[in-house]
Amino acid sequence: MPYVSAIDTTLSDRVDLAQLVKVYRATPEGERRYSPAEVVTMETVPVLGHPDPERICTSYVERQNLIMDDPALEAADQRSKKWENLWAALCLHFAFYNFRRIHRTIRVHPGQAELLRV
Repeated sequence: MPYVSAIDTTLSDRVDLAQLVKVYRATPEGERRYSPAEVVTMETVPVLGHPDPERICTSYVERQNLIMDDPALEAADQRSKKWENLWAALCLHFAFYNFRRIHRTIRVHPGQAELLRV
């Protein structure tokens, strides 16, 4: 993970980081599928800090990937002639997502949820 050194030097006292390693079963010869292969085993590997084994999953990253596939962000990326404009669009997006948009599953925005958790 190339970002481990960056996290270690900037956030090491405030972050718990783990890696979830999935081993997939090979598909039979000649078989083509549109769905991913079957997961055989999963192993959690602590990288930094003391991550809670119950909370190690790929759901957060997969959700973030889905959010970043937003057509509005793609349009901002295509229109941006300068890095500063794209950066501003991303900052606005994440500020809205984390501090304004009410999420159906938790019924508050993530900023509020984090404050309530503490």
